[in-house]
Amino acid sequence: MISSKFSSLIAREHWSLSSVKSDAIAGVTGAILVIPQGIAYAMIAGLPPEFGLYTAIFSAVIASLFGSSKHMVSGPTAALSIVSAVVVGGLVGVSESSYLSLMFLLSFLTGCFQLLFYLLRFGFLVNFISHSVVQGFTSGAAVLIAMSQLSNFLGLSNNQGTSFIDYASAVIFRTERIDQASVWIGVITVVSAVVIKSWFKAIPYLLASIVIGAVSCYLLFANNASVSLISALPDVIPVFKVPDFSLASIMALSSGALSIAILGAIEAVSIARSIAIRSKQSIDGNREFLGQGLSNVVGSFFQCYPSSGSFTRSGGNYDSGAKTSLAIVISAFLVLLVILFIPRATQFIPVPVMAGSILVIAWNLFNWQGVKANLSSPKAESVPFLFTFFGTLLVPLEYAIYLGIAASLVFYLAKTARPKVTVVAPLALDGHPRQIRNVERYQLPECPEIKMARLDGSVFYGASESLKASIRELLSSGHKRLILIFKGVNFIDVSGQHSLVDEVDRIHQQGGTIFFSSLKGIVQDELTDEQLIERLKDGVLKPSMQTAIANMVEQIPRSVCAECTKKVFQECPK
Repeated sequence: MISSKFSSLIAREHWSLSSVKSDAIAGVTGAILVIPQGIAYAMIAGLPPEFGLYTAIFSAVIASLFGSSKHMVSGPTAALSIVSAVVVGGLVGVSESSYLSLMFLLSFLTGCFQLLFYLLRFGFLVNFISHSVVQGFTSGAAVLIAMSQLSNFLGLSNNQGTSFIDYASAVIFRTERIDQASVWIGVITVVSAVVIKSWFKAIPYLLASIVIGAVSCYLLFANNASVSLISALPDVIPVFKVPDFSLASIMALSSGALSIAILGAIEAVSIARSIAIRSKQSIDGNREFLGQGLSNVVGSFFQCYPSSGSFTRSGGNYDSGAKTSLAIVISAFLVLLVILFIPRATQFIPVPVMAGSILVIAWNLFNWQGVKANLSSPKAESVPFLFTFFGTLLVPLEYAIYLGIAASLVFYLAKTARPKVTVVAPLALDGHPRQIRNVERYQLPECPEIKMARLDGSVFYGASESLKASIRELLSSGHKRLILIFKGVNFIDVSGQHSLVDEVDRIHQQGGTIFFSSLKGIVQDELTDEQLIERLKDGVLKPSMQTAIANMVEQIPRSVCAECTKKVFQECPK
């Protein structure tokens, strides 16, 4: 199974000299971005810095090879680092020596759950993550990423918080300590990136802006000790190590691993889809489950902690011009080379330069047109967007997307619980077959004896009461004959069948007639209620709208039709 997925990867990647060149540039940029992030996220997780880099190497490569996205970069993330620290640190009696082994076991268990999701083909569930939720999560994460870098951009000591409020407070209450040299370097980096991106499109603007910012720092502020530099890396290479598979540890971490598996999978798919909006690539949610699962399982044997997709690095990878997943492999290889041969090279990159480059990435992640479109959309789109956006800023990141999904489901259920009922009538066109159209839209005359309506939606337990109310409203104008066109109905469950039987009986008891026309064959095949089937055999169901109209017109007394001047139907007596 895995070998077939790897073969499909080779077929998917269209490598060329041009794409390899673009991937190489993106790989260099990605390596520069991931080194300080890997160190920072490892510290958030309570781990030595090298373990963040190990995760950035192995997890990124495995996820890119077996996932469906060409651009999403996996590895250490802020959200999973925090959650992992809480899960392992919350266990009673965890010593410093056992903390590491438990963290690697947590990664293994997380990957196992994600592989289980893949085997059960739960990837389709990501289709319930609406576009508005993805946009809200992306935009909120962009703001959160930008806020997280403000302290570094302004030359302030890094804050310890992880929320929007923490980041904002860290700046607001320390404005008197802002370092002007750091600000100037950060501004030079941002301006360089914007200018190069706008006017020199052939140059990789992120990489170039980092170089310009670093050179500017040494030319303008060579003797200024207030400008912080990226830390030197420890000269340690990753080694193969089996996690602690004790039953007690597995039982203790299982529930936390399941939560991280769900969060990591959703984050990865959300990020992959958000990048796909820009790249126009098709994303397979189930393949992302496979990629994330394998990356966490394999990574656990190389001292990696739980990983997922990274907004910052994925955005940077795409913005740097990456064409295939080779860019991620190159990036990981460069990080490994840095660890092995030049662990101190990173100490020459100023922190404000990295902060400025990440601010540019955050700006690109924030889709202004998408935000405007969502805010001007109906509530079913705008409310989930706002829930997710503000949830990303105000609640722990792992819960933000759940808020958006919950809001989307509420609106979806509310919509499906109210099947659309449209009053229709024939539209007469000379020389053309009869067409049934919306009465209100086309200002069509209605037959005073026969009411016609089209039903669109599913007739299920949640929609039963709404459908009954709609039928009664249709007949409230005094009509006793109703033709309900089921052409837009794809499903009728048992509760829906009972509701239809109830309405047939009620209308018949009141001396009226109701026909169901144009019911799809596949829907008829799924009918199980014997009472409804008997009613259908008794003449309620008509194979076509034309048959329903003809049979219904025959029931109207000739004297009534003779006095009618509208002659809505072709079947009306002349």
